Amino acid sequence: QVQLVESGGGLVQAGGSLRLSCAASKRTFSIYDMGWFRQAPGKEREFVAAISWSGGSTLYADSVKGRFTISRDNAKNTVYLQMNSLKPEDTAVYYCAAGLQVVAAKRGDYWGQGTQVTVSS
Repeated sequence: QVQLVESGGGLVQAGGSLRLSCAASKRTFSIYDMGWFRQAPGKEREFVAAISWSGGSTLYADSVKGRFTISRDNAKNTVYLQMNSLKPEDTAVYYCAAGLQVVAAKRGDYWGQGTQVTVSS
């Protein structure tokens, strides 16, 4: 079992930046792909970004390409999502996910509790 705890959400003006962090409890963190998903009110959860276990591959949703960057530090069991040029439509609860198929299938096996990101216009 992997426990994930997100942090870094908050309220920011359009055009601003936030960095989300996700700390994992398990020492075998480095074998898992990691990803970020989000869910806006009244909408289904959607994929945002993913990174392979080694950090060598990344994948982004078209809506965030060029604005968001996913990275990981396996020594700290932590994955990050740097979000720049934020837009009101980025407002959502952001969830961290871990699994063996996050990059290949955009599917997480373990989930965090989520952190709220609100972008004001």
